[in-house]
Amino acid sequence: MAIFTDPIREHADFGPGDAEWLHLLVGDWQMVADLAFADLALWFPHPELGYVALAHVRPSTTHTAFHSDFVGEGIRSDLQPLVDKAWNSRSIERSSETNWNSEMALRVEAVPMVRNGRTLAVVTTHMDLSSSRMPSRLELTYRQCAYDLLRMGTLGLWPDFASPTGSRRGAPRVGDGLIRLDADGVVQYASPNGVSAFRRLGDGESLEGRSLAEVTAGLLKDRRMVDETLPLVVTGRMPWRSEIESRGVSLSLRAIPLRDEQQRFGALVLCRDVSELRRREMELVTKDATIREIHHRVKNNLQTVAALLRMQSRRMVSDEAKQGLEQAMRRVATIALVHETLSQGLTQSVDFDELIGRQFRLSAEVASPSQQVRTERSGTFGELPSDLATPLALVINELVTNAVEHGLEGRAGTVWLLADRSEGEDGEELTVTIADDGVGLPETPHVEGLGLQIVRTLVTSELGGTITWERREGGGTEVKIRLSLHGK
Repeated sequence: MAIFTDPIREHADFGPGDAEWLHLLVGDWQMVADLAFADLALWFPHPELGYVALAHVRPSTTHTAFHSDFVGEGIRSDLQPLVDKAWNSRSIERSSETNWNSEMALRVEAVPMVRNGRTLAVVTTHMDLSSSRMPSRLELTYRQCAYDLLRMGTLGLWPDFASPTGSRRGAPRVGDGLIRLDADGVVQYASPNGVSAFRRLGDGESLEGRSLAEVTAGLLKDRRMVDETLPLVVTGRMPWRSEIESRGVSLSLRAIPLRDEQQRFGALVLCRDVSELRRREMELVTKDATIREIHHRVKNNLQTVAALLRMQSRRMVSDEAKQGLEQAMRRVATIALVHETLSQGLTQSVDFDELIGRQFRLSAEVASPSQQVRTERSGTFGELPSDLATPLALVINELVTNAVEHGLEGRAGTVWLLADRSEGEDGEELTVTIADDGVGLPETPHVEGLGLQIVRTLVTSELGGTITWERREGGGTEVKIRLSLHGK
């Protein structure tokens, strides 16, 4: 979740890490909203608005108290005294009167977020009191957990910079399962979903009154495969994430230690069954490995074909037949190079600059074994889809070969390759220019050879672009290929 910081850029007097701490709070406070069964709002002083709302989160465990968005707006006049009091006292303040909003009775609390002895912002909680039923043990436990976390916020102990920020999917949420531990790691309360999660792992007894570390240890079959962070997570000693796997079930665990000014007095452990998620991830990894292996085998097969063509060309008596086989060999080798690049990555995109950097120089050298030909490249191709990379590499190979053999005609010279990605009317466009300082275009039309026929077919049919030949200023020939990357 984003934090709306524009209104406070000129007024905030934050120290090192203060802004990041508030961002960390907003990134993790969905958990508190779910535990408190309340909306949360983050307020910061503003010279004209009193306080301005920087962020707002709605609970997923109950209905919201605010259906309209008020982020970026000033605070209501009836709420400002409570926020002022919390800001100055640096302690949690509760409204003495029930606040009514859209025919809903709300209990409002203001919680100052204090770090290094300075109040950085105030969080207000808005809980619906209109339901008159007796709260269940689950609700009472959840609300106590929310209070403990917000109380830690007034002491600068939560959020913790050591909290997990990794990209692995499957982070546990409150609704997935919650277990509350005491200071010794003994389960004080386990939500129904938390009990069900451990039951799927193979534990058939009640969790309450038992050490979660001992329960977890009894479920492990192969201790060698245990995540090294698991002991510290199941005892609630560190704010980390870990996973346990047993009987084909994968359980993701996240610990949030509960502390006061003197010591750690307990912990929350969120748990989530991620078995299906990990199975799908494994399927994707397997498919990625299969695709890479296919590209690798295609590359090997194409290199074998190129080697066979090379052997066959050596047996040809006719120079024309030998030259034809050598050209076919170069084309096959170009396609093999694209597949080699694809076999080294996890995506179906190609870093075309890396690929063409090798291919460009190689094409010029193979086409000019007895000439002094310089190659110069400028511009950036960037990442291109594989369905564009193969035909474009073939086109550049043919045009560079043509520039050396027919543009320079056996003398020394230079071949340029320029790439330009730009935004056009229909999206991103790519312009590729191959130029030489050779003899230039002939005065009279000429019959195109097989290479140029291949180029025209690939540009129009495979790339969906256009190609033009022009005389280069200063002598020589300039070929421009224009294609749209929109939708590719």
